[in-house]
Amino acid sequence: LQKFGREATPEELSGEMELPEYKIIKILKIAKEPLSMETPVGDDEDSNIGDFIEDTNLSSPVEITTRESLKETTGDLLANLSPREAKVLKMRFGIDMNTDHTLEEVGRQFDVTRERIRQIEAKALRKLR
Repeated sequence: LQKFGREATPEELSGEMELPEYKIIKILKIAKEPLSMETPVGDDEDSNIGDFIEDTNLSSPVEITTRESLKETTGDLLANLSPREAKVLKMRFGIDMNTDHTLEEVGRQFDVTRERIRQIEAKALRKLR
């Protein structure tokens, strides 16, 4: 690509890499074909490609335990508040929700001003301290 300003042909690659053109074609074909995670690896074929690829979506046991403990502690703390205060804090901080909410959004939910929500939030946080 750098030398010619385009993708090199198998013939050009063969000349540059001093490999037979059929090997270049085979390598290019392998590189483009998707592989199954179950494709055997090694001589004894008791392992597969999927065994060597890290699943970054999985949480470690420590992360899971920490998250569950934090969730339980948060629930215990919120139980000390009135239902309204707990709901305001949950909405403001996105607890048990997909996202947090602005003072205005919470105010619309409770049909009060954003200033009133700020006051309820401040009072609830003081109680938790």
